[in-house]
Amino acid sequence: MRSDIHPKYQEVLFHDTNADQYFVIRSTATPSATREHDGKEYPYIPLDISSASHPFYTGEQRQTSNEGRVATFNKRFGGFSRGKK
Repeated sequence: MRSDIHPKYQEVLFHDTNADQYFVIRSTATPSATREHDGKEYPYIPLDISSASHPFYTGEQRQTSNEGRVATFNKRFGGFSRGKK
């Protein structure tokens, strides 16, 4: 078996910034930043979303817009009238 062909498998601290949750998971990711968590220093990767904040896992739906796409289009461009050719 060849040596030195596999990436380093280590514990990495993932931080869901949206839910402010921390996860220590073994990964092959090699981030340059480090952060201390529970008295130990880990390689650190911030996340925008994870299972702690994703609506599928939390059961919460976030409504971003009350209007549909057609209503938004009509609101923006409804004042324009067709010109005569």
